[in-house]
Amino acid sequence: MAVYSYNGFRKVLRKLGFQRIRSKKHEIWYRHTDTDDFKVVVSHKWGEDIPRWVFHKMLRQAGIKREEEFVRMLRGKR
Repeated sequence: MAVYSYNGFRKVLRKLGFQRIRSKKHEIWYRHTDTDDFKVVVSHKWGEDIPRWVFHKMLRQAGIKREEEFVRMLRGKR
């Protein structure tokens, strides 16, 4: 099982068109589409790895269906 960092997750959110709308205790990233609104909560732990259960929760919040889709975007492929 691969481990991903908060920095990597932010990179994917930017590629998906999310914008950071708040940064207090946690960062709030938001994206509006014609059919849905997505809100992802991201910790300020910049260089740290994301615990596995938190990573999957963040995927659901971002509307990413599979980990493979996340990996493709992280590597620069759409």
